[in-house]
Amino acid sequence: MRSLKNLNTDYIDLYQIHWPADTWNSKAVPIAETMDALNKLKQQGKIRAIGVSNFSQAQIAEASQYGRIDSLQPPYSLFWRCVEKDAMLYCQENHISIIAYSSLAQGILTGEFGPEHKCAEGDRRAKNKLFLKENYARVQTALNQLPPIADRHQTSLGNLALAWLIVQPQTNAIVGARDAQQATDNAKVAEVKLSQEDLKEIDAIGRTVTRANSHRSFR
Repeated sequence: MRSLKNLNTDYIDLYQIHWPADTWNSKAVPIAETMDALNKLKQQGKIRAIGVSNFSQAQIAEASQYGRIDSLQPPYSLFWRCVEKDAMLYCQENHISIIAYSSLAQGILTGEFGPEHKCAEGDRRAKNKLFLKENYARVQTALNQLPPIADRHQTSLGNLALAWLIVQPQTNAIVGARDAQQATDNAKVAEVKLSQEDLKEIDAIGRTVTRANSHRSFR
């Protein structure tokens, strides 16, 4: 198994199917065949858990017919919450962890991108619907309502959004970092304790964006 050699390890804690087969013009492989291969790796002790990424509830349920699914990795943030309408309840009922990616909505929840921001040519954020003209003003209006809550907790805008995210059912967050300081700053989210009133206020602000972007596709 090449992954073990690349990582210089004897086993991998979590091995995930990154996209369903036949996505992005990939080869159509029956999920039973894929799960069979992963189950064998698990039996051999080379992996300890099996996860899926970008799967719908129906796709998770199908994969679960052939083996234990331990995690789902979906796009999920305060401004992108499609998983709540699709797979979240299923994950709760079946004890499947949710590992949110794009947890800061490709940086937009840090407040780094102001009202006049234009994506440079080649910047993949240009394909993110939150950055499109028809949505961007609504996003900025929502962002402008979050700093007073962040200030109450003496935290950054990004960590406020992460603090809201990681208290959602079954949910953990993947957060990118360009350097060690950013990683250290991101870890401070563990110190942010939001009250039920805070969570309701943040939720209501987030929904002013997500109500207009309820479709499943993230890109």
